[in-house]
Amino acid sequence: QVQLVESGGGSVRPGGSLKLSCAASRLEHYAVGWFRQGPGKEREGVSCAGSDGRTYYTESVKGRFIISRDNDKDLVYLQMNNLKPEDTGVYFCAADIRPFFAVPTKCLLPTEYDYWGQGTQVTVSS
Repeated sequence: QVQLVESGGGSVRPGGSLKLSCAASRLEHYAVGWFRQGPGKEREGVSCAGSDGRTYYTESVKGRFIISRDNDKDLVYLQMNNLKPEDTGVYFCAADIRPFFAVPTKCLLPTEYDYWGQGTQVTVSS
């Protein structure tokens, strides 16, 4: 059983930045994905990082968000820059025991993950 804990959410103005963290024991052995769910919307994949170091981003966050790992601390980060109101939502991290995904786009599918955190709220508003 993997228990994931997200932190770092908050409220920022458009153009601001936040850095989310996802923590779990032995996280270095897992592919980790970041997902978000806005008000009245379905959960969508934002980014993912394999245990092999490969990363993938959904188109809307490319150039603004950066996913990274600190394996010594069992952490996966999501640095979010130039935030927009449409980035608002509850952000979840999820984990699956694999190096990465044979088809990279699958890493953005919620159904590919076995373990989920409780989420952290991100609000972008002026």
